[in-house]
Amino acid sequence: MTSFHPKPDEHGERLALHAPSQATSLDSWTDPARTATVLPAGPLPASLNGIGFQPWREAPRMDAGWARLAGQQGFEDPPFVPAPGKRVAAGVVILEDDGRIWVVHPSNAFGGYPATFPKGTVDAGMPLPATAIREAWEESGLRVVLTGFLADLTRSRSRTRYYLGRRVGGCPSDMGWESQAVSLVPRAQLGKLLVNPNDAPLVAMLRS
Repeated sequence: MTSFHPKPDEHGERLALHAPSQATSLDSWTDPARTATVLPAGPLPASLNGIGFQPWREAPRMDAGWARLAGQQGFEDPPFVPAPGKRVAAGVVILEDDGRIWVVHPSNAFGGYPATFPKGTVDAGMPLPATAIREAWEESGLRVVLTGFLADLTRSRSRTRYYLGRRVGGCPSDMGWESQAVSLVPRAQLGKLLVNPNDAPLVAMLRS
């Protein structure tokens, strides 16, 4: 069954989803032992763990705004060493207060990822932390602040810096066109969803 993402893609075109994800029931969101999944524009509880789900309407629209945004300092950020021939990217593992972790489901499993953590290529002159926060919002609809450095990983096409972060606002059903669903996943279940080998080192870190 084919459906369409409610948001247009980067070219302003309708995006067909050839294998749409399935949403979970509303009670899954309040059970820390269960995976909860929402689709674009799908229903959600009003809040979770004391933080409301409201679209982040004031999110920056330009790189300069992301670079000035609060929530990307206050921890040690070691020097980044790029890998020859690979793009520089940044991402974030978003921890929820109930112990679960936010993951995104790329539209049509783009790049071979049925599910993964938000990440994206760094624009010229854009700080790594700002890129991670931007990608989290674009792919998951969430507003996050970074809480620490996690790892630098060499992946198939990129050398990626990953941060740890926490949700302070936003709404996962407001995800951009790059994601066809967003899930909140117990740590023990991460390996069942994040099956791309590039994510295996992060999954191991988070489950240890």
